[in-house]
Amino acid sequence: MEWLRDAYLDYMSGRKVGRLLFVELFGPLIGLDEEWRAQGASEDEIGLTAFGFDSVRRAGIDAASGYWPADEEVVLEDTDESRIVRDRMGRRVKLPKGRATIPLPLDFPVKDEADWARVKPRYRFDETRFADGWADRAREARGNGALIVAHIVGGYDEIRELMGDEEACVSFYTRPDLLRDMLDTFTGLNRTLLSRIMAEVAVDQLSVHEDYAGKSGPLVGPNIIDEFMGPYYRAAWDEVERTAEIFQLDSDGNINPIVDSLLNAGINSVLPNEPAAGMDIVALRTQYGDRLRLVGGIDKFAPRTSREEIDAELEYKMQPLMRDGGVIFGLDHRIPNGTPIELYRYYVRRARETLGLEPDPGPGWARMAF
Repeated sequence: MEWLRDAYLDYMSGRKVGRLLFVELFGPLIGLDEEWRAQGASEDEIGLTAFGFDSVRRAGIDAASGYWPADEEVVLEDTDESRIVRDRMGRRVKLPKGRATIPLPLDFPVKDEADWARVKPRYRFDETRFADGWADRAREARGNGALIVAHIVGGYDEIRELMGDEEACVSFYTRPDLLRDMLDTFTGLNRTLLSRIMAEVAVDQLSVHEDYAGKSGPLVGPNIIDEFMGPYYRAAWDEVERTAEIFQLDSDGNINPIVDSLLNAGINSVLPNEPAAGMDIVALRTQYGDRLRLVGGIDKFAPRTSREEIDAELEYKMQPLMRDGGVIFGLDHRIPNGTPIELYRYYVRRARETLGLEPDPGPGWARMAF
């Protein structure tokens, strides 16, 4: 089922909750396609359209929100095992073939203040950041029921892309003035972009990608969020809060220690809520109620184990407490290798039964990750 803007916002706010939302966030990990084909899966199952997953009609803004203009990508080395490219930020990145979909940076453009001074102009506002006709397309999409989503670069994520995780984390303590200048620069760009957008079309959701946590916890603590990222998030949210209802953060890993700081900064929705990293959507709903909208949260490893594990996971995660709106049920990330197609079919069937959804839906959402 495709959800339109008004129904989706009513559901996420808890204003009006009827049918519940059941999704797949991304799709199979690389290599699972071949496993499923060998087990007799149809191409519609591999493409996930056979399972009738829900989706939201949404439209982004055709604008560049980060490093701009992007450098032209140049292939430096291409072998049977891997591909090395000079990417849009001038970094050398390496992608192992057949084993990964995200390349690993081999170097970074910012090592010190002098490097940042050279890179900083890439974060100035310029009209060329907006594609021709962007406002007309956004207004048309909104008129057709689409959720209008604006994006900002992550306060941590963009620094990590420029410096690498280790240097970024250490620099909050060793070079705080440098990081403040970086975040102030991103903030200025966001304000200009978002104010221009809001002058043309009402924004419904602000989204930010961070990925600043691992299994053992976040790479930055609540003190760093409060001092550095919190003001950055709040400044962006202030630009769109007049019309927007959702400020959504995408971060893998265990972000439990910083949820309070995120809420104070304006964040009110998080995904994908990985159980293997200690994220428990039932515990989050119990603690924060409807202040925090939740997406994902069903253990992606349950469909790889047994029917009994699937039943237990769904019974817990889909209990009545979780059915008052503001929760989008789905696996917490990509479907892992080793997941039998038969157990995945069972997972989908049992989830639909548990949520009271139609048992034989028509074609639904198509996978976004390959």
